[in-house]
Amino acid sequence: MRNRLDSYKIFYEAARCSSFSMAAQALFISQSAISQAVRGLEDGLGTQLFVRSRRGIRLTREGELLYQKVEAAMNALEQGETMLARLQQLSEGSLHIAAGDTITSQYLLPYIEQFHAAYPDIRIEMANSYSEDMLKHVRDGKAELAFVNLPASDPELIIEPCLSIHDIFVCGPDQLAAPCSWEDISRMPLILLEKNSTSRRYIDTLFAEKGIELAPEIEFAAYDLLIRFASIHLGVSCVIEEFSREALDAGLIQKLPLTPEIPARSIGCAYLKQGVLSSAASAFLAMIRKGSD
Repeated sequence: MRNRLDSYKIFYEAARCSSFSMAAQALFISQSAISQAVRGLEDGLGTQLFVRSRRGIRLTREGELLYQKVEAAMNALEQGETMLARLQQLSEGSLHIAAGDTITSQYLLPYIEQFHAAYPDIRIEMANSYSEDMLKHVRDGKAELAFVNLPASDPELIIEPCLSIHDIFVCGPDQLAAPCSWEDISRMPLILLEKNSTSRRYIDTLFAEKGIELAPEIEFAAYDLLIRFASIHLGVSCVIEEFSREALDAGLIQKLPLTPEIPARSIGCAYLKQGVLSSAASAFLAMIRKGSD
């Protein structure tokens, strides 16, 4: 079958043109090459496909049956080529991203809006979970890109940092924000993200390395509630400074001076080492990289 593909293309063109000479012009080959290819196909199939006469050629009954199938196959190939071209031109297709609520709302949303404005025909699909699950989404092919809190690692994935972030403790606007130590923080009424979040584990690990255990009075899954509860003086929240800039600038919360400050970490973008990103995923990642410059 594989060796006959070129012959089928020649047969299709000859049948469509009802002429070997016109088929030769369309395919930019000699008329004798057309005749030889058709004769070889007929010999291979064991049947005559064309009736040849001085007035030209016409399909036999068997040739008509074959032409219908070959025509359908050629149309399908053309449609496939057109579809691939549209995907490469980002005029259709989909973008599959995995990211948590906080990263999506506080970091990715402007990029998603920018991408949608540039490529309105690309369907954007989001998967939402914790970092470990989102990495699994990429490994399983359910997402091409996953945006996760670092540190994170996976031998099957490339995870490149794309935004440096700083964890800080904040309190209400009327509270005295005096300089404090890590031990001081541990004695305050704390409002933290729930334990299975990457950000919470990062903070817990850092404090534990100093022999300090954090015992929050309130735990949330929703990042925005950390800011809201701190702003009404229900405790001290640990938030990401870059994601809380609006509330800080508006005076809804204030940063507690901490000595020493918590080391910076990053948000990273994960994708398969061995995979090839789609045109849509490549374009979105390019936007992220440009924004990180």
